Amino acid sequence: MKKLLSIFALSLLVLSACGEDKQAVEKNQNAAQKEASHEEHGHASGDIQEETASADVLPSFLDNKSEDIRLVYQIAGQSTEILEWMPCYCGCGESAGHKSNLNCFIEEKREDGTIVWDDHGTRCLTCLEIAVQSAKMHKDGMSLKEIRQTIDNTYKEGYAKPTPTDMPA
Repeated sequence: MKKLLSIFALSLLVLSACGEDKQAVEKNQNAAQKEASHEEHGHASGDIQEETASADVLPSFLDNKSEDIRLVYQIAGQSTEILEWMPCYCGCGESAGHKSNLNCFIEEKREDGTIVWDDHGTRCLTCLEIAVQSAKMHKDGMSLKEIRQTIDNTYKEGYAKPTPTDMPA
């Protein structure tokens, strides 16, 4: 997971500092935000779900998505024990029946290791941000409760009602 977070952070730096002029950087950032903007997702009306053998095998619906989005899905697949305790603040609790930020990426993690992925996170910047922030805070040594409190405080104003996520002990 450390490697994934490092790769994600590095890819963001590369996008913004690879000798591109300011206008090109802004164009890349705007395109990435549009691809994952909250305004464009259809919640329950159009979510694609796909089963793979494990969290190491990403779903094919990510094939045409940016490397950054694929990296967040990899992080989510390796961070299920963190994201299941983190609420999402995009409105997916009411519109798609999600219980936590994990459901924006993974519908189900089965006992045999198979994963049922959900493409909701591909269309929602809020979902992506919460997943990356949560994984990074965990990597930095914060407890689940501390991470949860930080996420709740960060997104309590200006966002939708959170998913009905249990509080970690």
